[in-house]
Amino acid sequence: MAFNKVEHIGIAVKDLDAANEVYTQLLGVAPYKQELVESEHVMTSFFQVGETKIELLAATAPESAIARFIEKRGEGIHHTAYGVDDIEAAMREAEEKGFRLLNEKPKRGADNMLVCFIHPKSCNGVLVELCQKIPDNADKADVQLTISNDNAIIEK
Repeated sequence: MAFNKVEHIGIAVKDLDAANEVYTQLLGVAPYKQELVESEHVMTSFFQVGETKIELLAATAPESAIARFIEKRGEGIHHTAYGVDDIEAAMREAEEKGFRLLNEKPKRGADNMLVCFIHPKSCNGVLVELCQKIPDNADKADVQLTISNDNAIIEK
């Protein structure tokens, strides 16, 4: 499970606009994109800080995992994400090493990524996300995966 970088740090926030102002002041840069991930009921906002990104996550519905997280723990760090070159190989290796995955197949995440989460109970209370960048010019044949309506990845 070779990580190639810290991809991003995910921070759960109640008010995305207010958090964007705070982090723009703090980091000295504006977010480079906002993206709705409908299947997860979350709006994201991304800041680039050197080689790493900060992802702000705000719930768009009360049943969202982010809404539940904030209700239980308050705003704050939600997850750490690590880049991998081959997400399916990384998932297999994580399972072989005894880590509990939260999804059986990679899902399409925000910022053009295939993602999979590792349960916090496997990582000392930290939710870990594995991320594989989907090349901007990739077609479905290059990725070898298709995406269903619920953002689940289906092998061809």
